[in-house]
Amino acid sequence: MKAMILAAGLGTRLRPLTLSTPKPLVPVNGKALIVYHIEKLAKAGVNDIIINHAWLGEQIETALGDGSQWGVNITYSPEGEPLETGGGIFRVLDRLSENDEPFIVINGDIMINFDYSLLMDNTLLEGATDDIAHLVLVPNPEHHPEGDFACLPDGRLSMQGNKQTFSGVSVLTPRLFAGCDAAAFALGPLLKRAIDEGQVSGSVYPGFWIDVGTYERLQQAETFYKSLHKLTRE
Repeated sequence: MKAMILAAGLGTRLRPLTLSTPKPLVPVNGKALIVYHIEKLAKAGVNDIIINHAWLGEQIETALGDGSQWGVNITYSPEGEPLETGGGIFRVLDRLSENDEPFIVINGDIMINFDYSLLMDNTLLEGATDDIAHLVLVPNPEHHPEGDFACLPDGRLSMQGNKQTFSGVSVLTPRLFAGCDAAAFALGPLLKRAIDEGQVSGSVYPGFWIDVGTYERLQQAETFYKSLHKLTRE
């Protein structure tokens, strides 16, 4: 199974920090934000990772290299112009999946204390369902109280009901991108269409999650991982 980490954003909300450092390399408790995802994927047994990049992308390649220090193989998808979430994935779809195999996609600007090996047990991966995507949701944060999607008792996602927030962690299949063309486009509309057609499952993760989009949230992530590091040393 392969994974893609989306790392092509400009990080404008973290300027001036991101004027000279790409957002995925912003340190959280002494470790680059994106490295947390690489480590978790490696621990889950995901060995092939594709990372797209645009703004200051050469710094990302220099910092991470081929991934051998984490026991994984990292390749890159440089984007001269950002292709947005959907376009970035579509560009490397043939590298992510063979024979319609599912793959993991992670937004590179989130922090989540989630065990990625849980995704490996998903029925989507076992071929036991006709779903074309599985999304991990989290309780709504203060800055996004309206949520995105509702997870129904049967595990289906719906646009109606008690909505929770999409974490930025998902398992997707190439079928989600049927009919798409090589261009810049967002992932959201594809997911909403598939949800309306009853083709998306979901699960809710109640633990630590944060969208590192502001200095305040960056500090919250720093505080959490410092406390977690302290606990593991005691």
